[in-house]
Amino acid sequence: MSTGKGLIFLGPPGSGKGTQAQKLSAKFNIPHISTGEMLREAITNQTKLGQEAQSYVDKGELVPDKLLLGLIQERLNQQDAQKGWILDGFPRNIFQAEFLDTLLKRLSKFSEQAVNLEVPDEVIVERLLLRGRKDDSEKTIRRRLEVYREKTQLVLDYYRQNKRLVSIDGNLKPDEVTIILKNTLTSGLTKIF
Repeated sequence: MSTGKGLIFLGPPGSGKGTQAQKLSAKFNIPHISTGEMLREAITNQTKLGQEAQSYVDKGELVPDKLLLGLIQERLNQQDAQKGWILDGFPRNIFQAEFLDTLLKRLSKFSEQAVNLEVPDEVIVERLLLRGRKDDSEKTIRRRLEVYREKTQLVLDYYRQNKRLVSIDGNLKPDEVTIILKNTLTSGLTKIF
C-alpha cells in the first residue's frame, strides 16, 4: 500500500462496518480508526483536545464537529497512520466530508475510496435487537436509522459524485462480505491496497 492512503467505511448502525474495518485493518496492517474509540483514547490520554471533549461528554452533549475534526487530524498524524488507515463511521455529514478532504490534502494523505455497506432496515433492526443492549428498542433503532439516512445520504452522494464510492452488500455472512471487500479493494479501478 502506498503512503497515506485511506479507506472510509460508511453504513448504518448494525451494518457490520466495525467488524469489517477490524478485519481489513489486521489484513493490511493499518489502524482502524473509530471516532468513538478515538474520543475515549484522547480523553484517557488527557490530550488538549481530549480535555475539551471531556467537558462535552460530561454534560451529555455531542462533541462539536470542529473538535472532532481536530481529534481526527491529531490521530492521522500519529506514526501508525502514516502508511494508511480505515475511518469507521466518519464523516457523518457533508461539512465533515468536505473538511476531511481539505485536511487530507493539507496532510498529503489521500482517501481513495469510501465503502458503503448496504443492509436492509429490517435486517439491521433484527441484528441490533439481538445484541440486547438496553437502549436498543425497535423504536429507537428505527429512529437512529431515520436520522442516519437523513444525514448520511448527502455524504454518500458526495462520494458517489466524486467517483469514490463503492457499495457492498452487507446482508451476507461476515466472511463473505470480507472476501468481497478484499477483492474489490485489491483489483481493477478501485485498487487501493
